[in-house]
Amino acid sequence: MIKFNDLSRQQNKIYSNIQKSISRVLKHGKYIMGPEISELENKLSSFVNSKYCITVSSGTDALLISLMALNIKKDDEIITSPFSYFATSEIILMLGAKPIYVDIDQSTLNIDVTQVENKISKKTKAIMPVSIFGQCAELSKLEKIAKKHKIYLIEDAAQSFGATHNGKKSCNFGDIGCTSFFPSKPLGCYGDGGACFTNNLLLAKRIKKLRIHGQYKSNHHSLIGTNARLDTIQAAILLEKFKLFEKEIKLRKKIANNYNKLILENCSNIKIPHILNNNESVYAQYTVLVKNRSKVISNFKKNNIPYSIYYPLPAYKQKIFLNKDSTRLKNVEKITKEVFSIPMHPYLNYNEQSKIVKLLK
Repeated sequence: MIKFNDLSRQQNKIYSNIQKSISRVLKHGKYIMGPEISELENKLSSFVNSKYCITVSSGTDALLISLMALNIKKDDEIITSPFSYFATSEIILMLGAKPIYVDIDQSTLNIDVTQVENKISKKTKAIMPVSIFGQCAELSKLEKIAKKHKIYLIEDAAQSFGATHNGKKSCNFGDIGCTSFFPSKPLGCYGDGGACFTNNLLLAKRIKKLRIHGQYKSNHHSLIGTNARLDTIQAAILLEKFKLFEKEIKLRKKIANNYNKLILENCSNIKIPHILNNNESVYAQYTVLVKNRSKVISNFKKNNIPYSIYYPLPAYKQKIFLNKDSTRLKNVEKITKEVFSIPMHPYLNYNEQSKIVKLLK
């Protein structure tokens, strides 16, 4: 049976090691902020080549705490993409700030960098691009824009941990990079998890406080924070899965290349992912563009092949915005009607891919 993201195939390879890692945590009993937390943070910061990594309870909390660390307040404006999971917009709204949406590039589906400066106002405090489907946004260009206008840059790298842009790892751009370890992510735990990365010591210290109720030592609080610590058991699981991560990135690229070849040979009316020459994607999803999506969906359902639509509604069309937001972005409106994600994980075999592409054809 073909699964959309078959986590069991990976787990079968490391099951005994995962059990041992969990058993170690059960033995030492430090379920909150145990030794595995700092061990994982050191490995992740080294991988990204960022000075500081602070693990947190989810990718959403990583974004929220990052904005809190940058002192984002009511009526501040954050420039971002509406073509993302709602959490990207949600955390801006939670702080009383306002998301300012920029259209996406219809090739990469990332934020269109050429339109960002037009949206900067006196209220703009940060740009928060989303590195969608495993490919970094044009972060080097966005860094220059942020520096020019003296505003912050936060990367929503929930889907792109392990990807590179201009030879530099995702999460190591701008002021803060945020990622998610949700189970289906390229590096995922067995629950919720996330991390913030920064090269700024003061920001790192603030983020560490914010994830523990603004606490700087036991029962002493200098900030209003939240409860956003990563569980020690999840850190132990991530440490074990991280051993496979670089190999799995290579496997993801191989599978994406297989898909590219098969689709180009068999499906002339389907657009494959466009990866920029200065980018390397981790293919968190493999998403194509189809004109007749309802027909394709029907074909997949008849053959019991899973699929997903990321994302059928842009953020500004969510119920919370209705009658409040008049935003309508041309490329976003078009792309949300055409995106179609097919099964993607490191252990998908060629025969399974061939079957999937036959259905697309």
